[in-house]
Amino acid sequence: MSSPPRLFDRALHRRRLDRAAPRYGEADFLKARACADMVERLEAIMRSFTVAVDLGARSGAFAKALAQSDARERVGLLIEADMSARMLALRGGLRVQADEERLPFAAESLDLIVSTLALHWTNDLVGALIQIRQALKPDGLFIGALLGGSSLVELRQSLLAAEAELSGGAGLRVSPFADALDGAGLLQRAGFALPVADVDRVTVRYTHPLKLIADLRAMGETNVLVERARQPLSRAVLARACEIYAERFSDPDGRVRATFDLIILTGWAPHPDQQQPLRPGSAKMRLADALHTREIPAGEKPPKPGRA
Repeated sequence: MSSPPRLFDRALHRRRLDRAAPRYGEADFLKARACADMVERLEAIMRSFTVAVDLGARSGAFAKALAQSDARERVGLLIEADMSARMLALRGGLRVQADEERLPFAAESLDLIVSTLALHWTNDLVGALIQIRQALKPDGLFIGALLGGSSLVELRQSLLAAEAELSGGAGLRVSPFADALDGAGLLQRAGFALPVADVDRVTVRYTHPLKLIADLRAMGETNVLVERARQPLSRAVLARACEIYAERFSDPDGRVRATFDLIILTGWAPHPDQQQPLRPGSAKMRLADALHTREIPAGEKPPKPGRA
C-alpha cells in the first residue's frame, strides 16, 4: 500500500507550536468556542466516560470548559495529549506527548477522545481517524473539530492577488483545508458508526489584516506546507496584500473580516447494540400511504391540476 502524500512538515509544525506556547492563551478563542460546542454535546449524552483523551490539548481549553459544565461528573480520568512539549509543560494533571499521526494508546483502551483544531495538520486524516477509532472501546465516542471549508479564504485571495501583481507569480502561503461536505464521509471511511458532521462558520473582525496574521502566529497556525513558497513575503507584497484585503473584505466601519469554518465531527466506535439502519425493503408502510396520496409509477405523467 502506498504512503499518503506528505503535505505538511510536521517537525516545523511542532516548532511553531513550541514557539506559540507562551502566548497561545491570548488567541485561543476559536479553540475555546469549539470546546464549548463539544461540552454541550457531551451534556446531551446521558452516559459516563471512564477514561478520556484530549488530543491536541494546547492550553487546556477543553478541560476548562468541561469543569464548568454538567458533564464534568460523567468524565472520569482526562489525559491531555499534545505534540508540543512546551504546550504540555504549561499544563497540570495527566499529560502525554503524542503525535496525532502515531497515537500511543492501546487498542480499545479509551471511552472518549476529543480533538480540537489539531487534526487538519495531519498528512493522512483518514489514517489518524482510524487510529482514534481503534483506540476507542466498542461504543466509545469521538468528537473532533478541525478547520476546513472556506477558512481564511480572504487572506488566501489577498496574498495570491498581491504576489501575482508584484512578483508575476504566487506561492502557497495559506494551507488548503478539507471540504466541509466531506466530514461524515471521512468518519465512514475510518470505520466509525453513526457519523455526523456539522459546520460552524465563524466570522472574526479585525482592525487590520496584520492583527489576523499575529493571531495565527500566536495559535501556531501558520503555513507548514512542504511545498510552501520558500521566499519570505517582501514588505511590498505584504503591504499590497493588506490593501487588497481592506478593499475586498472590509465592513463599513473599516474592520476586515476573516472566515473560519469549524468542521465538527461526531462518531462512535462500532458496537453490536448500536442503532442500525433498516434494510432496503423492510419498511412497513409505503411513502404514498403515509402522505395520503396516490403513487405514480415511473414513466407515468402526473394528472393535470383540476383533474382526477
